[in-house]
Amino acid sequence: MAAALVMLIRFVQQALILLVIVYAVLTFVMSPYHPVRVALARVIEPLLRPIQRIVPPMGGVDFSPLVLIILIQLFGMILNVMINNLSG
Repeated sequence: MAAALVMLIRFVQQALILLVIVYAVLTFVMSPYHPVRVALARVIEPLLRPIQRIVPPMGGVDFSPLVLIILIQLFGMILNVMINNLSG
């Protein structure tokens, strides 16, 4: 049971990281009104907004996607440790 939960957490973690990377790349090459970018923005921007309030763009570069990826990885590691400790 614990192994399946850890695998699910890793899958969700990797999927979110992939979505963040795709969203960040598409902001450079795709119109903000393109349906794909709008759909990704609905998922990713609510996660980025709190980070953008704390970490403003530096030199015109937005580092919030990088911070979000790091936070996703940390959260996943913490969840995995908690699950492993609970399962004994």
